[in-house]
Amino acid sequence: MPRTQPTAASQAGPAVRAGLDQTDLAILRALTADPDLTNKALATRLGIAESTCAYRLRAMRDRGIIRGTRIQLAPDLLGVPIQAVIKVRLGSHDREHVNQLYADLTRVPGVLQALHVAGEDDFHLHVAVESPEALRDLVLEHITVHRVVRQTQTQLVFETRDGAGILPRVTPDGPPR
Repeated sequence: MPRTQPTAASQAGPAVRAGLDQTDLAILRALTADPDLTNKALATRLGIAESTCAYRLRAMRDRGIIRGTRIQLAPDLLGVPIQAVIKVRLGSHDREHVNQLYADLTRVPGVLQALHVAGEDDFHLHVAVESPEALRDLVLEHITVHRVVRQTQTQLVFETRDGAGILPRVTPDGPPR
């Protein structure tokens, strides 16, 4: 089978393939670092016109690159200091049952994030609760009650930190890396 030569688009990074230029990436980096920036402050920081900034933001929202805005809560300050990851394994993988379970899991009070994953486990749930008893009750009353659930494993979270994210970092002396 003959090998095809890579194209410029296939060699470009994901942001370029998504049609983003350096100004778009700068806007995304600035908002990721400080989501409370107003359009005026963002435009001033980046040295672009406010209308250009507003247009680019709207375009990225319309394309689904920016999906809403979120606030980040401090679970411990809200009375739910115990966080855990609950791994869920299923006994069968009928599409309808998997989809229904996934929908049900996302509605459980205390579930911060539900991930449908590949591998030994089928779901990972990041949860926050007020006590060890509440954690036990969450598992027993909201997860293992589903017939399709075969096994769960609960791991306590000691600490969480944000990762680097998906945008290329810009160094003061060079291009993104």
